[in-house]
Amino acid sequence: MRDAAERLEASFLAEMLKSAGFGEQENSFSGSTGEDQFASFHREALALQMVRNGGLGLAEIFYQSLMEKTNDA
Repeated sequence: MRDAAERLEASFLAEMLKSAGFGEQENSFSGSTGEDQFASFHREALALQMVRNGGLGLAEIFYQSLMEKTNDA
């Protein structure tokens, strides 16, 4: 359950990083559409590492919610 909660927070953070423009390059070193795909992997890895280092605290909230639902069932 905790792993699922952490992955959910990491997905949220990756989307926030994407919205902030993290990983986008608009210069002479910019690549093709393949670069965008690899940038998404980088964002996901960075987001997961952020969660493992404490993140925003959403994983704990998600985990508690999942545990409550499991205990109610």
